[in-house]
Amino acid sequence: MSSIEIKKIVKSVETSDGAGVKLKRSIGTPEAEYIDPFLMLDEFGSENKDDYIAGFPPHPHRGIETVTYMLEGEFQHEDSIGSKGKMRSGDVQWMKTGRGIIHSEMPAMSGGKLLGFQLWINMPAKLKMNKPEYHYIKNNELGFYKDNEKIVKIIAGKFKNQKGPEKNHNVEPIFLHVVLNKNKEFNMDLPNGHNSFIYLLNGELKIGRKEHQKIKNSTLILLNNGSNLVVKSMERSEFLIIAGKPIGETIARGGPFVMNTKEEIIQAVEDYKSGKFAKY
Repeated sequence: MSSIEIKKIVKSVETSDGAGVKLKRSIGTPEAEYIDPFLMLDEFGSENKDDYIAGFPPHPHRGIETVTYMLEGEFQHEDSIGSKGKMRSGDVQWMKTGRGIIHSEMPAMSGGKLLGFQLWINMPAKLKMNKPEYHYIKNNELGFYKDNEKIVKIIAGKFKNQKGPEKNHNVEPIFLHVVLNKNKEFNMDLPNGHNSFIYLLNGELKIGRKEHQKIKNSTLILLNNGSNLVVKSMERSEFLIIAGKPIGETIARGGPFVMNTKEEIIQAVEDYKSGKFAKY
């Protein structure tokens, strides 16, 4: 069984999106532009309401999936296919934008701490023009595993005998949220053909069997192909493990649209401007 080792360590970049929400971006940067099938990973959060209160007003997407995982705080979701809901701590929303959706994500809190993640997953050409879908997953619907050393929440994939609620997905995703106590070891097998990474939210980790530089908070760790992942905690640590099967198609980006050609991006812009997306 081959050991999974570190391919690259990428420190997240501070930026902003929406109406000025401050965040830390790791995938979708020059250091990690596209980790097929993953297009973007943002950590958003602050204890200062001015950093997030303006939220993400209505905006469009086509050709991607967005997975939003809320650790602390509340956001109100609304979209052009009629979905509405309040995301609370521990909840997940999985949105397949397909041929086009317009949505907003606005704080449902006047202050306090906000913390969450948004992951963009590419869609293969054959699915990009499908009807958009919205899936809301409550905290108590996630897979859950706990022992004396760790807590694992499973959004997609499986760990031990627990499975996440997202199933029958074309990229066979794995999405775990792990809290590992100090000086403990986390061990799991990953599909050898998947692209995988760890995002360290807080703490300090040792990954794989080989020596590597110190890894601390808000850092993306890209992993090489292998089958067995071993993670050791130097202190109590909280991190995401995400993996997916590569799609292997050429992509074209145009802001909130991700297609396969520039012509398709131009068409997406025209369709949005002409009102062909579902009405918000």
